Amino acid sequence: MAISYNKLWKLLIDKKMSKADLRKAAGIAPNTMTRLRRDEEVTLAVLNKICVTLEVDIGDIMEFIPKE
Repeated sequence: MAISYNKLWKLLIDKKMSKADLRKAAGIAPNTMTRLRRDEEVTLAVLNKICVTLEVDIGDIMEFIPKE
């Protein structure tokens, strides 16, 4: 299974928020944002910070995609 954060990027566009704004508001390290942009795994603590900041559920920012 692969991870996709495309839902997060679309949500940021809808909220007119930049990735830098999210990083600052949620207190996320720059290297963690890089991992998110690359669709790599991050900790549940980071995902929780993002969900709390954006007031959404985890399913609203990520999804698992089956590998083909």
